[in-house]
Amino acid sequence: MSYQIKIASDQIKQDVPHTEASIDLALISVSSLMATLVQARLDTGVPAATGQIAVRRLAKAQMALVEASSDVLRMHGELTKVGQAYAGLDVHDGCPPAQAALNPGKLHSVAA
Repeated sequence: MSYQIKIASDQIKQDVPHTEASIDLALISVSSLMATLVQARLDTGVPAATGQIAVRRLAKAQMALVEASSDVLRMHGELTKVGQAYAGLDVHDGCPPAQAALNPGKLHSVAA
């Protein structure tokens, strides 16, 4: 494997889990905001329709993040094939967990 392929491969191996984790964190953030919006509506006693357009738009953004996550995961699979073909990567070594890329912290309830 050439030196340039090694450098590119190492950078990709670092960037892919970081990207996956970043999307997950964005999804957590949007989900938390959704729970806050709905809880605020309940807690304040405003009519049920209050903020519904915002809730629908946020739900659309949430689904867009789910789709982005799916596309990045599919891209990851394709890059694994490229790594095998051009960089001699062993897929049995596995990929670093996405959590290691950002170290986001402990699991907690979104809607406590």
